[in-house]
Amino acid sequence: MFGLFKKSKPATPAVSTPEPVEAPQPEAAQPLSGTEPAPGEFKAPHAWGHMEVDPSEEFKATAGEALAPGTPVAGEEAVIEALRTVYDPEIPVNIYDLGLIYETDIAPAGDIAIKMSLTAPGCPVAGEMPGMVAEAVSKVDGVGVVEVTLVWEPTWTPERMSEDAKLALGMD
Repeated sequence: MFGLFKKSKPATPAVSTPEPVEAPQPEAAQPLSGTEPAPGEFKAPHAWGHMEVDPSEEFKATAGEALAPGTPVAGEEAVIEALRTVYDPEIPVNIYDLGLIYETDIAPAGDIAIKMSLTAPGCPVAGEMPGMVAEAVSKVDGVGVVEVTLVWEPTWTPERMSEDAKLALGMD
């Protein structure tokens, strides 16, 4: 039985020299408003490739569909719970407890208008955050069209945070 198998020499691995690979070049920063930056001005993208938000521009996001007539409308607590599922990736506290939600208006037909802010216009996800909020709230049963508007007045301050948020961030 043992004579049927031959020992073979281990194969010598082929050695090859890797081809040089050119490192990818970063994309140039794009101006915020579609105009060229002033000479000597450079607006760098943040981590993750997102640009700083221009506070003079209005940012809105919409999600959801109109409810059928007679559909029960979601209550404020359900909307707040949905808002608490949205986090800024840099801060381990949800946006509701951070105090970023300034106003939530639930219409009788189930449509919701939300005004929110950010801790700073330079937030890396500033341009995406209204969409994230609109999507989260639109998934709640009894919610129609959700429109989220990013506002800058009043300016957000840490005093807007809940006590739980302050404790979580060690700001007690």
